[in-house]
Amino acid sequence: MFGRITFNPNVMGGRACIRGMRITVSLVVNLVANGMAPDEIVQEYPDLEREDIREALSYASARQ
Repeated sequence: MFGRITFNPNVMGGRACIRGMRITVSLVVNLVANGMAPDEIVQEYPDLEREDIREALSYASARQ
């Protein structure tokens, strides 16, 4: 269901990350919550894709 969300105890202490990168779901959610548009986020973090942002938000919502 969340194929882009990964967990690895050796990466960011096992927190939910995007595709094994050192970019956490919580970072992405916080960027959106603070008003950054997906295009701005991708520009700041070029390893991210728009689908990563969508899935991070969906994952965070499902965890509620």
